[in-house]
Amino acid sequence: MKITVLTVGKIKEKYLKDAVAEYSKRLSKYCKLEIIEVADEKTPDQAGETVEEQIRGKEGERLVKYIRDDAYVITLEIQGRQLTSEELADKIDKLGISSISHIIFVIGGSIGLGKAVLERSDYALSFSKMTFPHQLMRVILLEQIYRSYRIIQKEPYHK
Repeated sequence: MKITVLTVGKIKEKYLKDAVAEYSKRLSKYCKLEIIEVADEKTPDQAGETVEEQIRGKEGERLVKYIRDDAYVITLEIQGRQLTSEELADKIDKLGISSISHIIFVIGGSIGLGKAVLERSDYALSFSKMTFPHQLMRVILLEQIYRSYRIIQKEPYHK
């Protein structure tokens, strides 16, 4: 299985880079992992909805370029479905069994995902009703993917 984490913006903080590197290393045992970062747009303070929609659109165009037609796309959205770790593991496992060989997880920028990306999404996933910084969300997502593979393989993992 190939897993792509497609995300807006770069991680600047060393501790987050270290965490991404650690989970990437751990995941190499289970899947082919690829992390693709696209440039983010500067969002002005007090930006109105029109400006925010333009920004989401520009970032969305950059993201869509990396989404292959044969990939299963899971977008991270506050309004998406919340799953337990076991349910996410089951979803990943069932996708693999149903001959899906590439899953793309998409993390938007600070103001969310553009319409083009949302329309291409096969599944909307939410980690919480709370908002997380998108850089931290990358670490949380990688940890949950790693946990999923440990569950699928029936290997022990801290609960």
